[in-house]
Amino acid sequence: MNTSNINLISAIFLLSASLFSGVLHAAETGTVLKVDDIRTEPFRDAKSVAKLAVGDSVNIIKQDNGWLQVSSAKSKGWIRMLSIRRGDTRKVGADAKGVLALTSGRAGTGAVVASTGIRGLTEEELKQAQFNEEEVKLAESYASNKLAAAKFAAQGKLAARSVAYLGDAK
Repeated sequence: MNTSNINLISAIFLLSASLFSGVLHAAETGTVLKVDDIRTEPFRDAKSVAKLAVGDSVNIIKQDNGWLQVSSAKSKGWIRMLSIRRGDTRKVGADAKGVLALTSGRAGTGAVVASTGIRGLTEEELKQAQFNEEEVKLAESYASNKLAAAKFAAQGKLAARSVAYLGDAK
């Protein structure tokens, strides 16, 4: 390989590297889906520095768990990830309603929906169920009486609430 080929390859490599590094440093954009505060730190109780409105544009700097560090025309700081739609900054439309419904726990019917990752037992599983005395005893060992519950609450400095008890544990 002669010197001019090496120089050409080096120039192509440097040009490619500089173009690629520009892509890496380009800020990702986003649009605010619901009114939320920009905070000084990625914590719900951190100080609020600005309030973003629906449709505001942000530049996403980085992510920390469920929080995004953003900069906007109003301020720079942290906002909940579920308050931001990543990507183009077009106006939020009807398609955002589905995302907001998921984050609020409401379905399109207005009924409250819970997804806890627990499934029920099928009819076949119920038919195959068998009594397990050890498991029943284990479950019964977790029972508490009113006095023990009151003592536990006092140790934890919990406020008293009136609740009907089922009776003393055996």
